Amino acid sequence: MTSTAPTTATATLPRLTSLSHGGGCGCKIAPNVLNEILRAHAPLLPRPEALLVGTESSDDAAVYLLNPEQALIATTDFFMPIVDDPFDFGRIAATNAISDIYAMGGTPIMALALVGMPIGVLPVDTISAILRGGEAVCAQAGIPIAGGHSIDSVEPIYGLMVMGLAHPSHIRRNDRARAGDVVILGKPLGVGIQSAALKKDALDPAGYARMIATTTQLNTPGRRLALLDGVHALTDVTGFGLLGHLAEICRGSQLHAHVDFSRVPLIDGVAALAEQGMATGASGRNWASYGAEVTLAPGVDPLARTLLTDPQTSGGLLVACAPDTVSAVLEIFRGEGFDRAAAIGYLEPGAGIDVA
Repeated sequence: MTSTAPTTATATLPRLTSLSHGGGCGCKIAPNVLNEILRAHAPLLPRPEALLVGTESSDDAAVYLLNPEQALIATTDFFMPIVDDPFDFGRIAATNAISDIYAMGGTPIMALALVGMPIGVLPVDTISAILRGGEAVCAQAGIPIAGGHSIDSVEPIYGLMVMGLAHPSHIRRNDRARAGDVVILGKPLGVGIQSAALKKDALDPAGYARMIATTTQLNTPGRRLALLDGVHALTDVTGFGLLGHLAEICRGSQLHAHVDFSRVPLIDGVAALAEQGMATGASGRNWASYGAEVTLAPGVDPLARTLLTDPQTSGGLLVACAPDTVSAVLEIFRGEGFDRAAAIGYLEPGAGIDVA
């Protein structure tokens, strides 16, 4: 039950994407605004010793030590429609939420649904299709949706709270990269650009199929990557774009990143859409947030800034690993169907990012 072409409005039903001011991870609060909000917030309780990962590193999930053999990973992720097909929307949102568990090196065990729908605007069948899409992905991941919460909201919202488990030694944070590490990206970029084209009826059926294929591909390699001693840092690329999430790795690890733009994989057809001016507002907000930390070489492709700041929904894993581990990392990606995974740069002492 998947769509092969964009769904347009009917005489009676509005397009899902017309009901929201933004879609997918492009809905995220801009990084600089989020940092300002968090800086103004002071915790009321001292940090528990068992809390291995909290808010200090802008990581993908919280991690709490249960015992010497188990750490609990907890995350939540939800957003407004990025596509018009309700089943596909549910699948994308669920895949995106579960990705945070894999990005910490864990195995998901259970989910709770977060549902906000404009009752009276969307029929029950449409809302049910969204939930079925989420359930389908959770079934693929081997986890139950064990409950959740729903509200009547102005804009449609769907997502999951997901819990997972990992051995404490296998937790992979986003701030433990080392100088000399190679940076590997698991999925091609371009989902935000595709979503912008979809809203303008400029995404053809083949492009839509590619969009759904990448956004519903579970980041399962994360579990195996975390078993490799040479994998030092792990995260996933979502609303802040590749540069934003790479900047989090650099800041947390106190390193400088060099990105070879020619090696960055792109979803087929996305470059052409970018040349036509397709982009989301989140791309500009992302650049305004961290552009001062990025240097674009004079000869770099003029589209690089748009593509590297493009907000990804259910994007790929971003890996920092020792050079002698690159082959093993790529083998794991290839073995689980991530044929476009690629080494895109390296890390060295310093700060910031340069793109050449």
